Amino acid sequence: MKKLILGILATGTLLSACRENEQTAVSDFTGNETVYALQAGSTYNISGTATFKEKKDGTAFIEMALTGTEGTAQFPVHLHLGNIASPDAAVAAQLNPVTGTNGTSQTTLLQLADESKITYKQLLDLNACIKVHLAASGPDRDIILAAGNIGKSTGDVSSGRLGVSTCKSE
Repeated sequence: MKKLILGILATGTLLSACRENEQTAVSDFTGNETVYALQAGSTYNISGTATFKEKKDGTAFIEMALTGTEGTAQFPVHLHLGNIASPDAAVAAQLNPVTGTNGTSQTTLLQLADESKITYKQLLDLNACIKVHLAASGPDRDIILAAGNIGKSTGDVSSGRLGVSTCKSE
């Protein structure tokens, strides 16, 4: 009986700790969020969403969720200036890579590649796009798995994967 009571108390303590951690994580955000669609950018059948969430400190937390990825590969993700059809678009920021096994990535974006600070609200005002690349270097770097316009570029809709341009070589 004593073991049963101790087990129940331990379970209750664990559940309470989990709830506190969930509340802490949720309380980091303002509740403002914007979801952008990512379309297939090549012959690979990969698409998904990029969700931008505003943190209480004003920064942006970006969650990528793709379908169609597999394996243990890490797919580089770039925030580019201009829309997805802009040729040789400059990289504004590198986001954390998408993991092939689950198709996800999470990044807290504090600054752009030029080291200027960026907030959630400023990010929504950018004329930009997100591109998920097959590889970080070599010829596969120019293969875009998924892409989507963000911010002020959302009105610039191109026609499917044929409208996705390659990126500026570094």
